[in-house]
Amino acid sequence: MSKIVHGRGRGHDDPPALNRRDLLKLGAAGAALAALPAAVPEARAQAVKTGAHIVIAGAGAAGLSVAARLAERLDGAKITIIDARKAHYYQPGFTLVAAGLKPQGYVTSSTADYLPQGIDLVEERVAEFDPDGNTVTTESGRSIAYDFLVVTTGMVLDYAAIEGMETDRIGQDGLGSVYHSPQAAAATWQAMSRFADEGGRGLFLRPATEMKCAGAPLKYTFITDDTLRKRGNRGKAELVYAAHNQTLFSVPIVNEKVRMLYRERGVNTIHDRVMTGIDLGRKVGIFSTPDGGTEEIGYDFVNVIPPMRAPDPVRYSPLAWQTGVWAHDGWMEVDKATLRHARYDNVFGVGDIAGVPKGKTAASVKWQVPVAVDHLVATIAGTTSDSVYDGYTSCPLITRLGRAMLVEFDYQNNLTPSFPGVIAPLEELWITWVMKTMALKPTYLSMLRGRA
Repeated sequence: MSKIVHGRGRGHDDPPALNRRDLLKLGAAGAALAALPAAVPEARAQAVKTGAHIVIAGAGAAGLSVAARLAERLDGAKITIIDARKAHYYQPGFTLVAAGLKPQGYVTSSTADYLPQGIDLVEERVAEFDPDGNTVTTESGRSIAYDFLVVTTGMVLDYAAIEGMETDRIGQDGLGSVYHSPQAAAATWQAMSRFADEGGRGLFLRPATEMKCAGAPLKYTFITDDTLRKRGNRGKAELVYAAHNQTLFSVPIVNEKVRMLYRERGVNTIHDRVMTGIDLGRKVGIFSTPDGGTEEIGYDFVNVIPPMRAPDPVRYSPLAWQTGVWAHDGWMEVDKATLRHARYDNVFGVGDIAGVPKGKTAASVKWQVPVAVDHLVATIAGTTSDSVYDGYTSCPLITRLGRAMLVEFDYQNNLTPSFPGVIAPLEELWITWVMKTMALKPTYLSMLRGRA
């Protein structure tokens, strides 16, 4: 098989420059892709015949994308996907809801809408993985045997690790938390909007764990800053960003760009501060400090981002890393190039659950899934694949309303622009804003159906 390196068209001529009309067409093109069926009959003529049973644990972006591609690539396979949540969330849109740019319903659809024909859906959660016995057990006690397992369970938001945090109070008394849910994103917008009218201190942060889209806390700080400016109230507000270590972003050149923008826009950055608690009554965040102590920072508005970890069934299973930097939070031990488990050849981990140096974004899923599926199908066919995932991650980093930077990078922190000569990665562009707010969702939906 031909080598896949996250499929971004290396070796082709650079695309022509795009004007406003071209960019507007991107959204329409993505919508057309999204409308295509999940399987093309002609493609099945080349499908690999097999009676293998493949279980997919999790029906989020990664799980649905894997199911769609396997349905096309295999003929006769039994494919079972396990997930209790009926709603599907377009998580890249949560920040747009929390910015007041999209309604709450923009990010919510139904999991069933994206299931290919012939896929068995078990509407439960996986309670236990037994990779030695090639079975998973659901919360009801049902045991399901498999020949191949693809783990796409995503991650959990560990709000309980922040003492005093009450998620049912998001939206009240200046408490925001974009990640929690569509409802919380909308409530966060209401709280931030009141802050933008009244002023005071806005407090922003990120956890010390791995997390979904590490640029999201930065972009919401920028969004709040620009909202204040558009209302003529920037002078009434102080913005504080509490970085969990000495950097703002893991890619050095991007870190320096954000640092400069924060300085220009008056965002006060403090380093080596990790939120461990919050006093909702006093409106105070409690942070650990490098000397082992704690520091209290008051706020009028805060965007709480909790620690993020692997779900317990993975975290406390043989699938998790046993040693190393990803062991504590239970990320799945996979080869970073193939997404195949390091100790169980018939198991793959894709998406947020994968314990790899980069890749907890929807854009990463887009490039991880074809690689993992290619290796799985090759194993069934008795061949090999040289497909490689190089750590590609994309972050459309909103820096003001109407402008964004398209930051793309790999495992080595190399910038890997998809549109060289058209979209400069570290420039605040209207084009990138259009991509984030218009074109990415249709492309994402196409990905769920195996079309992008």
